[in-house]
Amino acid sequence: MANFTMSGFLLMGFSANPELGLFHASLFLVLYMVALTGNILIITAVSMDNSLHSPMYFFLKHLSFLDLCYISVTVPRSIYNSFMHSGYISIGECIVQCFALILCSSAELSMLTVMSYDRYVAICLPLHYEIIMDVSTCVHGVSGVWVSGVISGTMHTVATFSMHFCGSHIIHQFFCDIPQLLKLSCANEYIREIGVTCFVAIMVFLCVTLIGLSYIQIFSTVLRMPSAEGRTKAFSTCLPHLAVVILFISTGVFEFLKPPSDSPSALDILLTIMYTVVPPILNPMIYSLRNKAIKAALRKVFQRTKADLSC
Repeated sequence: MANFTMSGFLLMGFSANPELGLFHASLFLVLYMVALTGNILIITAVSMDNSLHSPMYFFLKHLSFLDLCYISVTVPRSIYNSFMHSGYISIGECIVQCFALILCSSAELSMLTVMSYDRYVAICLPLHYEIIMDVSTCVHGVSGVWVSGVISGTMHTVATFSMHFCGSHIIHQFFCDIPQLLKLSCANEYIREIGVTCFVAIMVFLCVTLIGLSYIQIFSTVLRMPSAEGRTKAFSTCLPHLAVVILFISTGVFEFLKPPSDSPSALDILLTIMYTVVPPILNPMIYSLRNKAIKAALRKVFQRTKADLSC
């Protein structure tokens, strides 16, 4: 059969029914606006409030920016396709989407790992915090996050699109999903992708291990604190981060490790939404609702905006 990647692919999305497609597009549009608003507010609050110019909020601001990029890779295109009643995506657009998605997902995991290390130093080594987490360390940490994302994205994209696709050009997802693309590949041409997947799996394992070790030390230190107020303050900064980590890693790992299926299912799309769409929406809510400093900074932003509008 012909190599369909020479022209493009057909994204099936959620439903072939136009009315259901419009409903899903409208729902995605609302979720996208919520994610944009929440993450932009956190970036604005951290940037404008001098009291939040610390390593923890420096990383949080970059996580919010990363979430903006992450959700913008897939959702706007899906909304456009649903409203236009067309699922066609060209080979060039599919390559860019795959690269950006892997870059953002890998960078997200790396950022969560860096943030867990920051919390470990802050709680377990408080006297050395300013020395260890200086400006240079923070900049190098964020740079490493993006470099790891670019490397992972490049490796996955090159390995995937160096294959020939002998099957149908239909992708049963709302974006160019690499596992779905592998189902369309010719026999025995996915060996390179397996090698890349093993490399990324090792990276994920290392990140999860580092996060786990950090939180074992954190909770061990927190539980030994004599002050109940100190324990509450420590948990208030760590538990939101841990919730984000568990949600992102558990849904992503389950999606990639579950046995492949020849027939698409609602579970496949649901799991994909849980690790591509939900985290960028929940992250700002989790961090802002449980963080008094963020809430105070947001109140200042709204008050300043209200004052500017009244002038």
